[in-house]
Amino acid sequence: MGDRGYTYARSAQASVARARGDELPISPKKTYEVLNAIRGLPLERARTVLEDAAALRHAIPFRRYNQETAHHRGTGPGRYPKKVCEAVLAVLKNAEANAEFDGLDTDRLFVRVAASSRGTIRKASMPRAHGRATPWNEQTTHVEIVLEERKEKEGG
Repeated sequence: MGDRGYTYARSAQASVARARGDELPISPKKTYEVLNAIRGLPLERARTVLEDAAALRHAIPFRRYNQETAHHRGTGPGRYPKKVCEAVLAVLKNAEANAEFDGLDTDRLFVRVAASSRGTIRKASMPRAHGRATPWNEQTTHVEIVLEERKEKEGG
């Protein structure tokens, strides 16, 4: 299991803080949709979106993996992926703590990169009748979040 690194290449001028969650036991498809919902948002707004979805108050819009998905007021097709939102929220809090440690202004942070990739599949099997077995595998996902400090607008 080598070092996977980050998808974001840091530029010299950017003030960024980053965090990763490797081999998280969450769905890759739901993670893709959750990260699309928070990408580009300010830190506080991203945290609110994740907390609202985990508390079943506001649905995460599903744009790609939305077959047979119910429509919700204000979002269209969407779901409440509680387990995924809690895992992504933990990675987001870790990135925020890294930003504070680096001396960045947390009020000006926004989600620059929110990326995921499929992890390894944890193999297992479930015993069935007549000496047979059914695969009972668990998917894992790698999550990466990069926070960047928004530049001050010059000249008014």
